[in-house]
Amino acid sequence: MDSLTQIALGSAVGVAVMGRRTAVWKAALWGAVAGTLPDLDAFIDHGDPILNMTRHRAESHALFFLTLAAPLLAWIVSRLNGEAALFKRWWLALWLVLITHPLLDAMTVYGTQLLQPFTDHPYGVGSIFIIDLAYTVPLIVGVVAALRLKNARGQRWNAAGLVLSTLYLAWSFGAQQHVDRIARASLQQAGIEAQGLLVTPAPFNTVLWRLVATTPTQYHEGYYSLLDDQAEVRWTAYPRGGDLIEQHGQAEPVARIAAFSHGFFSLHNGGNRLLLTDLRMGLEPTYTFRFDIGSPSTVGGVPVTQLSMRPDLGRALPWLWQRLLGHDVSPPWR
Repeated sequence: MDSLTQIALGSAVGVAVMGRRTAVWKAALWGAVAGTLPDLDAFIDHGDPILNMTRHRAESHALFFLTLAAPLLAWIVSRLNGEAALFKRWWLALWLVLITHPLLDAMTVYGTQLLQPFTDHPYGVGSIFIIDLAYTVPLIVGVVAALRLKNARGQRWNAAGLVLSTLYLAWSFGAQQHVDRIARASLQQAGIEAQGLLVTPAPFNTVLWRLVATTPTQYHEGYYSLLDDQAEVRWTAYPRGGDLIEQHGQAEPVARIAAFSHGFFSLHNGGNRLLLTDLRMGLEPTYTFRFDIGSPSTVGGVPVTQLSMRPDLGRALPWLWQRLLGHDVSPPWR
């Protein structure tokens, strides 16, 4: 999730666990700090854009390493605050703050390596977008209320924010499963034999969902809104680069993205340059992660370049709103 959300979650958890044993501002401050720590790995340059992508949310987001770090962080915080007697409570609070960070990240589609060092499998439920105010705002309201009121009522506001945000996560997962069933039925009706199906929310909401179905040679993109009149999906097919994948699939950059994206990727030849795209994050034809991995003869042996791709928000956001409301309108870029 975005940094503001992780700060809000860390503060809310810190305030909830510490209660009135310490000053509310201390619990909120150290919760925010601990809630930010795992994402400091974003400043590590591994020397390659694909490595930077796939090594983010790795060891720094691993439940094992964060559990080991919690008592050391609690010892530092309790000494700095002059609250050595509260060491165990700070330990519990900061451990919960640290591990809720990657657990929340795992609800997005990106991929979080929760079980490092035992496996580098990237877990990603994909039921919530990386920025969703419906999740974040209750946390912020609860923490602000706790800071302002500084009493039991403020604690109740903070607890209510945590409950509402957690219920929203549960809602997002339930909505995702509902849309998944609709998408699979639609694929069967359209005669598409998909190898994989991705169901993830469109930006900033859990009402409109983006669907991607892959075959060896194509990927099919569709959208479904919970406000649609009919439970059906209109699919648009795009070439996936099956021949190129068969030819270069064992090359290190292609194999790494294939594993990290759980197979939701494409490979295209653009002007004698191979373009490798993670299909999970973005809207056709603009994607967050697209890489120039060299010419067909040099793939795997030359530096990788990440291509900057930004959607035209002036066209995308109005369409997003109309499609969310259930209006059957095609994306403006088609």
